[in-house]
Amino acid sequence: MDAHLQAFDACLKEALAQTREWVPRWLDRLHGDLKEKELSARQLGDKQVFVEARTALESHRDLIATRFLAALGDSVGNALPGSDAQPRRAQSVSFDELELMGDDQVQETVELARVQQIVNMTVDHEIVELTARLCTAQGMHSVNADANPLRADVVVAALTKSLKGLNVAPAVRSRWMQTGAISLGNELQALYTHLSALLERMGVAAAGYNVIQAPHARATSDAAPGRRTGGAPEETGLGADALLTLDHLHQLLVGNLEQPGADAQREPGTAGTGNAMVRTLASEVVSLMLKQIAADERLLRPVREMLQDMKPALLQVARTEPRFFADRQNPARRLLDAITEHSLAYTNEQDRGYAAFSRQVRNIIDTLQKPGPDLADRFPGLLQHFNRSQTEAMAPEQVQARGLAVKTLVRVEQRNLLAERVAAEFRSRNDFSRSPGVVRRFLTGPWAQVVAQARLELANATGLSTSEMPAMRYTDILPDLLWSSQLALASLNRPRLVKIIPGVLRTLREGLDSIDYPREQAEAFFQALMGLHEAAYKTQRAELPQDSPPSQQGDIELEPWMQPAEARDTGFLDDIALESQPDTQPSFVDTQPLQRDWVDLKAELVAQPPSQLSVGTWVDMWQDGQAVRCQISWASPHGTLFLFAGPHGRSLSMTRRGLDRLIEQDKLRVVADHGVVNEALDEVTRQAWLNSIKASGI
Repeated sequence: MDAHLQAFDACLKEALAQTREWVPRWLDRLHGDLKEKELSARQLGDKQVFVEARTALESHRDLIATRFLAALGDSVGNALPGSDAQPRRAQSVSFDELELMGDDQVQETVELARVQQIVNMTVDHEIVELTARLCTAQGMHSVNADANPLRADVVVAALTKSLKGLNVAPAVRSRWMQTGAISLGNELQALYTHLSALLERMGVAAAGYNVIQAPHARATSDAAPGRRTGGAPEETGLGADALLTLDHLHQLLVGNLEQPGADAQREPGTAGTGNAMVRTLASEVVSLMLKQIAADERLLRPVREMLQDMKPALLQVARTEPRFFADRQNPARRLLDAITEHSLAYTNEQDRGYAAFSRQVRNIIDTLQKPGPDLADRFPGLLQHFNRSQTEAMAPEQVQARGLAVKTLVRVEQRNLLAERVAAEFRSRNDFSRSPGVVRRFLTGPWAQVVAQARLELANATGLSTSEMPAMRYTDILPDLLWSSQLALASLNRPRLVKIIPGVLRTLREGLDSIDYPREQAEAFFQALMGLHEAAYKTQRAELPQDSPPSQQGDIELEPWMQPAEARDTGFLDDIALESQPDTQPSFVDTQPLQRDWVDLKAELVAQPPSQLSVGTWVDMWQDGQAVRCQISWASPHGTLFLFAGPHGRSLSMTRRGLDRLIEQDKLRVVADHGVVNEALDEVTRQAWLNSIKASGI
């Protein structure tokens, strides 16, 4: 094992050993703090709260220690980079998740965030040094905060998990967490200092921090000031004085703030929609959402400005339908989604189609700004007209070409999956492993495709005799092909060798022609095969020939393959071509900045395989010296092939391996994968979360 990896392993073991010592010490300190608060409480009710918390702690002390140690051990393993079970941070609660939460879950989220903030403030200096050394121990050259499996949020989450399993009231657990937050931070501070010293003694230096160019330095002239494009969340991103808290937002989403009849003076059209508090909070959400969209540099500046002109209409809708923004089927929400979604296709005001799109959005806004009581009724018609115009803007031949591309890719994936099973059948033959590597690779590569194609055609054919079935002929030659390629066997029976060679070669050529396999690659194999046959024929019996030892080169990994016609129909970007692209381009250094820094995005994509990128995701792809905006319009059922809608309606396709390679080469970036409005509402939720913490005085 590498010395640094040994140090990393030793550090984790020492951390768990130390935890067995400090957890009981922390519980003792927590008990003492609860006793102090009990004695200092002036009100009988307050004193009783601490008495209950202290008594419950005494009853569950040993169980808490046992469960906390077990939960922390599991959490440390799950927190390692690349783990599928990495814990979510409190900041990552999304708008959609909030709507599904119960009141107790919302309160728990806020309390957990408060405790994490207290602990993080306590260990701020020590965690930086420990993380830097742990990154080096894992072979990293720069610091990645999430590579520290002992970070404070992991410890706090493990503690929360262990406490939730106890049969105690939520108020008691909350009192434990709040009272013990500072002492927990002190214990972790000492632990981190001890572990950093241990790594230093083992010769593990601290990794460096990447210097990332400030977003404003890379921004185009069209960039809006204050836009968060990467790095840590900005505490004042949406207004520090916002009244919206996480609890308020949750109550608004689930309808608990509605109090019909509470308003003495209702405005026309608001009957049954709740009181002034509901309308005020709904208006705040709309304002914060639009403010976030206004700062989103993925959208062209004129688009952002036009969307702000929709604010009066959306605020009016919020007064009559306070939760319209949470209803994905609401016409107003759908119209906003449709406009922002389509606007991502344009990176420049001179792009083809932008002028028409801009005029249409302007017409929509003009219609919404007209006075009248029928505002809500205008949205469905505007949405229908907008969607129809976008469909009509695509030329019929483009629609037809896309349909052909999808149909072709479905067939390609089907054939490739079948070819994998065929290759497995070939490998299971007793005579397969003794054949030369060039033959094995041919059989599990091109010939597996030939047989798979023939079997698919056989499924649709009728009235063929067994001898006429290509699939049968293509597998019937395997014994002769494998025998003839083995020098020791074939040289012992030259008459048989001479007899079978013409038929084998003829069948091989027929099969490769059936999938339009490239001639130059086919000829290269035939030259190698005929060389094997010639050597077997010329070998004399007295020489006692021996086959070369089995090739140590593994069989080729079967990759999705396309016939030339299929590649043309789908705009296929060949993996080999992608691999051989010279890496001399400046990649995305000078392009428009994205919402998140590429360092963060790349880390996300390492943990999330490209096959999981959803249809509808917008990306920037580096091609021919420039960044091209594309959208994933289709993904094959098994995630092996992807179809992109490129500029001017042109379709591009590539394999999962090709997509991986573009990401590794920094030639593909995710621009938007959740929708502009969705992300804006997630940011509203984050701000509500921050406001909740501020309300606690932390």
